[in-house]
Amino acid sequence: MGSRWSAVFWTTEDVDTAALDRSLQAAVDRVEQQMTTRRPDSDLERLSAAPIGVWVPIPRELTEVLAAALDIGRRSEGAFDIGVGDLVRAWGFGGCHTPDARGIAGVAGRPSFEPPKTLQLDLAGGRARRLAPLRLDLSGIAKGFGVDELAREMGATGLSCWLVGIDGEMRAEGVKPGGRPWAVAHEKPVPGAREILGVLELSGAAVATSGAYRHRVEVDGRMLSHTMDPRRGAPLENDLASVTVLAGTCMAADAWATALLVAGAVRGPELARRQGLAALFVQTDGEVLEAWP
Repeated sequence: MGSRWSAVFWTTEDVDTAALDRSLQAAVDRVEQQMTTRRPDSDLERLSAAPIGVWVPIPRELTEVLAAALDIGRRSEGAFDIGVGDLVRAWGFGGCHTPDARGIAGVAGRPSFEPPKTLQLDLAGGRARRLAPLRLDLSGIAKGFGVDELAREMGATGLSCWLVGIDGEMRAEGVKPGGRPWAVAHEKPVPGAREILGVLELSGAAVATSGAYRHRVEVDGRMLSHTMDPRRGAPLENDLASVTVLAGTCMAADAWATALLVAGAVRGPELARRQGLAALFVQTDGEVLEAWP
């Protein structure tokens, strides 16, 4: 996932922390192997490369993430779209560092991802098939799922006081000694800098931020975001710099942060309220908008 994972926790001396470290690493390795676009042998890339209409066996975890992605895509009215893999590559992201003008022209006119017209899941059978020639990209949801897998490992060990994360996507359980919740910085969306806008306190919740100010590419003198706007078939350009979402799972927080960022400063808060989401919207002018369920 091109990121680092972390786990902070309080425990007694009888817990085998070396074994816990191995199980946490195995959890993120499993997500990476299944869902990355950077390895041609990943389960996601196998699905994207399979002939149209052919069922492909996929692991349980990938099936779960694809199902959640389709659901959030529908509920966000297309603002969240995992069918943008060709756009991501054409615009110079996803490991491709040079925008391809011919590639952009070839995919910009395609319709946005509209399940189930382009992807069909067989949940009971653990398989999926594409019904249209689109490349899938889970970068807006897989990292959050990876955090949830870290949380699952912590719970399986019996720990009740921890904070786990992959890059800026975090999930916390319990409180620190002394009774204080876990403190997570809310970053100010400033390109090329690390500044704190505020602090969020977490316990029994997850947080994820999607921003248009970190991973960018220069095209014709303009700095463009890595987040794709499925409706335009191009990198996102609106009046939001970042969106932070609080949710019960990090997978949901991750995907909805992307969806609300794409939705924009007007439609985004409205969508968040309809979906019962807690979200913070930071506009490009620095103003912060809040949406609470």
